[in-house]
Amino acid sequence: MSDVRIGIIGGSGLYQMEGLNVLEERTLETPFGAPSDPYVVGEVDGVKVAFLSRHGRGHRFTPSEVNYRANIFGMKLLGVHTVLSASAVGSMKVDYKPTDIVFPHQFIDRTRHRADTYFGNGIVGHVAFADPICANVSFLMGDAARAAGATVHMGGTYVCMEGPQFSTLAESKLYRTWGADIIGMTNLQEAKLAREAEICYTTIALVTDYDCWHPDHDSVTVEMIVANLMQNAKTAQQIIAGAVDRLPFERTCECASALKFALITRPEAIPETTARELAPLVGKYLQRA
Repeated sequence: MSDVRIGIIGGSGLYQMEGLNVLEERTLETPFGAPSDPYVVGEVDGVKVAFLSRHGRGHRFTPSEVNYRANIFGMKLLGVHTVLSASAVGSMKVDYKPTDIVFPHQFIDRTRHRADTYFGNGIVGHVAFADPICANVSFLMGDAARAAGATVHMGGTYVCMEGPQFSTLAESKLYRTWGADIIGMTNLQEAKLAREAEICYTTIALVTDYDCWHPDHDSVTVEMIVANLMQNAKTAQQIIAGAVDRLPFERTCECASALKFALITRPEAIPETTARELAPLVGKYLQRA
């Protein structure tokens, strides 16, 4: 474990962190394989943080290929208790315009091919996930975003789709009838795993387009998304830097003790290998004879 307390996960368009005074890179191995990239450990305004490129440097991994379990487990090994995650999203509402910033508080899962839990292999746990985002951190990030001059939308629902293809028109229209606000391909798995790791997690959603439902924006292209991402990237870095100044704080949220009543398996029934591999997550709750 280390003295790094804040983790930053950068998505499409945010592959590095300006203002980060780099101290070292750490290449970690986890029971779930290798994370997307080495963790860049450094300081932002004197606060120690760990930055990880979600898709790897050069954007090598599709949303389905990202090793979410390893990425979050690596943050836990570093000692991180709060993850600030940035990603590109499409808008499901006219009022959520490209280059706006959204801090969603809910998710709808439309993924199909992804590992999204640390449990199994002889240990069962069920964490509460009614409120998947750490509200304390999210509101703090919203304040930092407004201070950076961003147009901010607090709350709302993020549809997490499989990808890498964008939505069909029928799907896009359907999600709007569900009351969805934004759509993306990455953040739900991170939120689930962060909760199991007792890490506070919040999403900085950078609106790049209107998906394909909007009659005047019915063709989502990579060029359109990249152009808006570049405009958003600098704002995102300002938001993160502004939030880091306000962290860490005393954690009174449910994230900090999410596993306290979640483990169902009797400690003596858990295989030794599983208990050893998951010790950074569950070790403090296992009283083994």
